[in-house]
Amino acid sequence: MGAVIGTGIFLTPGSVVAEVGAAASPFVWLVGGLLTLAGALTYAELGAMFPRAGGLYHFLKEAYGTVWGFLFGWTCLLVIMSGGIAAIAIGFGEYLGAFVPVFSSAHIVLHVGAWQVSGAQVAAVAAIVLLTCINQMGLEPAALLQAVFTFAKVGAIVALIAFGAMAMPVTEVAPSLPDFASDGGLGLLGAFGAAMVAALWTFDGWYAATFSAGEVRHPSRDLPRGLIVGVVAISVLYAALSLVYLRALPEAQLAASTRVAEDAARALFGESAARAMTLAVVVSAFGCLAATILYSSRVYQPMAADGVFFRRVAHIHPKWRTPVAALWLQSGWAIALALTGSYSQLFTFVTFGSVLFHVAGGLALFRLRATLPNAPRPYRAAGFPLIPALFVLGMLLLTINTLMTAPRESLLGLALIAAGLPAYAFWRRKRAA
Repeated sequence: MGAVIGTGIFLTPGSVVAEVGAAASPFVWLVGGLLTLAGALTYAELGAMFPRAGGLYHFLKEAYGTVWGFLFGWTCLLVIMSGGIAAIAIGFGEYLGAFVPVFSSAHIVLHVGAWQVSGAQVAAVAAIVLLTCINQMGLEPAALLQAVFTFAKVGAIVALIAFGAMAMPVTEVAPSLPDFASDGGLGLLGAFGAAMVAALWTFDGWYAATFSAGEVRHPSRDLPRGLIVGVVAISVLYAALSLVYLRALPEAQLAASTRVAEDAARALFGESAARAMTLAVVVSAFGCLAATILYSSRVYQPMAADGVFFRRVAHIHPKWRTPVAALWLQSGWAIALALTGSYSQLFTFVTFGSVLFHVAGGLALFRLRATLPNAPRPYRAAGFPLIPALFVLGMLLLTINTLMTAPRESLLGLALIAAGLPAYAFWRRKRAA
């Protein structure tokens, strides 16, 4: 839950309403939650089957060969994980600037030609360095930090839901659907797909537990439990919070809002509540950043151990039992992306490829059931084959929708993934030598 709940649910519901209208927006959150749950059920079997650090890297490697696992890890380092860390850190800095103006994005700290560094970027770099230091010193301090921040942000969400449900609704105007006939030909399915992309971004990180499966005491029991219970709890919180937003804000204001949680708290309870919600977003972003740095760094160590990445990255610290080199490699690149600002463009390019890897991950379950029928499976995916098939179908439809609505970004995302093939060939030759 700490890895999933970041800034998304406080910011993106307005985009969902803008795409499909207020009347259909709860359905988007419902479908997003069900699709994520189908993915959790699918990955629960794979994670319990391969309880190692790296998660999807191992699923793809075991199903299709090392090159597919490498391409996933390559894309994670280049954009998906490092870019996500940079984006979350910048969001943390921007919200922190509301309380400490020196960290505001409007405050320019350094200006060299066309390149400038804002206070939000400085806060982002400081947060990444601090959390990487904590994470490298062992799983226990990192887990304690996770527990504290997860309870704090879940508590803030529950409070807003509880008080928001009791408060008088601000508007009584019935929600409506947008006129899909006049939206440039996008149509209902295209709008729903775009809304789903925004909604699923708030669920991103649901697979995080599989990345750290090698450090779970009882992975065959706790990994499926964590994935399934966590996704269900998050889905309930998101659905309830989206209903509070609909009670608090008129449809037009909700669709235009970029800080929905603040605006909803302000409308229902006043300026002090909005200020408190801003603080909750700061806490949520910091906690999500801590979790993302922790789990995503576990992808690169097994790549190096397999001989297809920098040898040093395979090293585990003898005292702390953490992949220190992998942590700092990832954080160093994330800091570079945060300081240049290029992470935002890269993250757009890789959306297509990121969803595509989930299609491959879902299909890996079917392939491994066929190729390794007698392998130990401490947990077997509930509803197989229907539920995993629905997960694959949902991800595939999102892939096709992204390709149709953003062909340039999708093709550039594929190019970034394909750029890993020469790198893979280089490390394979080096290993052979």
